Amino acid sequence: MAETSAAKDRSMILQKQMIANHYRQLENAPETGDPVVYTFVPGNMNELVRSFGALPVLPEINALQSGMRQKSGDYIAEAERAGHSEDVCTYVKCDIGMIKAGNISPTGTRLPKPDLLLLSYTGCYTFMKWFELLREEYDCPTVFFHVPYQGDGTIEAEHRDYMMRQLREEVIPALEKATGRRYDEDRLREYLTLSAQAEDDLVAVLQSAKNRPSPIDAYFGAVYYVGPIFSSFRGTPEGVEYYRALREEVEARVAAGQGPMTPVGQLDDEKYRLVVEGPPNWTSFREFWSMFASEGANVVASTYTKVGGTYDFGFRHDPEDPLGTLADYCGGCYTNINLPGRVDMLVDYIREYEADGFVINSVKSCNSFSAGQLMMLREVEKRAGVPGAFIESDLVDPRYFSAANIKNRLESYLQMIDARRMGASA
Repeated sequence: MAETSAAKDRSMILQKQMIANHYRQLENAPETGDPVVYTFVPGNMNELVRSFGALPVLPEINALQSGMRQKSGDYIAEAERAGHSEDVCTYVKCDIGMIKAGNISPTGTRLPKPDLLLLSYTGCYTFMKWFELLREEYDCPTVFFHVPYQGDGTIEAEHRDYMMRQLREEVIPALEKATGRRYDEDRLREYLTLSAQAEDDLVAVLQSAKNRPSPIDAYFGAVYYVGPIFSSFRGTPEGVEYYRALREEVEARVAAGQGPMTPVGQLDDEKYRLVVEGPPNWTSFREFWSMFASEGANVVASTYTKVGGTYDFGFRHDPEDPLGTLADYCGGCYTNINLPGRVDMLVDYIREYEADGFVINSVKSCNSFSAGQLMMLREVEKRAGVPGAFIESDLVDPRYFSAANIKNRLESYLQMIDARRMGASA
């Protein structure tokens, strides 16, 4: 398959327009008076933020977008010159470097200062230190929403009550003070209703990968699919329109027996079905994806695409229980799930999507994902009965992407799958 540029589907055009419009709104916020709230992807309460008329900014989205646009290396160098260690999460260094370089967004617009930093803590300790740095940079109010970790694999009733109490007594008052607006639960319900609609369509898209061939790549392709719902557009009419259009496109590919569009062309000849654990590398994203696609390897499920919500395991935002459903959502994000729970998820995906194997991309600077992955590799191999592969890269630091090393490991792994197949048929 010769490398080609993928044709732009309607959903892709919609998403590009949505992102551009959002960054323009942010740039104009100082003039329009729109309040701005910075928060993170896992456990973000976009519906609550939007119900106060505020515009959300998600620092990891800025970092990964900068990585894909080849800007992150300079930002990271800027942060390291300011004293940040090489071992610090590269999302953090990219964000801090971007601020020190003028706080220009990946699309070229200027980002406004936050009126509030809303830290929804869902298992990633780095987020706490990141917001401390942002508080120093912006000298603005911060509210901390603590989500109990699923140490025993579940969120208990007392955990849920604890989160709801924080929402009522700390988060909502902070949003009222920052925005100058009163909490309106009916308005929140409207946003939650739209979220549930979009979530239904997203799950249909993700579960379409059970077809052969899968019409989607559920890792590289799906990072585009989950972008709006994980960030600024969950609970918005634009988000609902996007996911409706995306679902229609994917269902049309299923009906036509088509595989996904990849950087090396449309992948109809699906030779390997894989599950992937861990975030992708953003600075060499197309090259990384091409290594899989050129071998006929398609990803049919991934854990990274659950970092902003485990919708395919049944969760939907419930407008009849506004604060309770926000608590349930935050507690169920992937970064808040313990290692046995993550192993269960991988094993379930391998079985349900009839995968030939699984790949772990261990990210150098992301402890929330990389801690425990070798244990996970061994346990998933034992329980699922398929071989796993272990590769290494980084989020947005171009110094830690070795194309030759990853390509060699991937090719050797796929050859091992071939050998197992030959042995099974002998």
